Amino acid sequence: MKRVIWLVPVILLLCVGARAQETPAWEINGGYSYLRANLNGPGGSFDLNGGNVSVTENLNHWFGGRIEFNAFNGGVGGTNVSAETITYGPVFSYRKYERFTPYGHAQFGAVHGSVGYLGISESAFKFAMTAGGGVDINLNPRIAIRVQGDYLMTRFLDLRQDNLQFSTGVVVHFGRKAR
Repeated sequence: MKRVIWLVPVILLLCVGARAQETPAWEINGGYSYLRANLNGPGGSFDLNGGNVSVTENLNHWFGGRIEFNAFNGGVGGTNVSAETITYGPVFSYRKYERFTPYGHAQFGAVHGSVGYLGISESAFKFAMTAGGGVDINLNPRIAIRVQGDYLMTRFLDLRQDNLQFSTGVVVHFGRKAR
């Protein structure tokens, strides 16, 4: 609880000297990704680690499109399993502050699970949907650190899985959009 209380002054400090920032035309992100996979039935949950890459095209200062790829790997019950997602959708950014940019998104695409992932007997591609958001902490006009959290919905074995996905990485900004 004490740590949470310290977040308020830190956020307020980040807002000091805030001014509107320029909008990059493109953002390329890469980094670490974590998946808390949930079977929503027998078998419970398990953790997978991996990486992610995303490319965002900003159409204006608040709206853009993002394609994102995540790859996860780990052991479940003595079996090495993997999962990959590829999704695309709109991104809504709030660029009022120079030091950070919060955003939200909803993306749709596919998930691929290997044999053993969520108990499946053969690898398969299925529908995937993510919804979430995050914040880019701008180190300078070209580089930022991204922290993101998402809900990931998948369907394997005629069951819906409600998964959590978290990622962090480095964002590189290219070009500039006119406001």
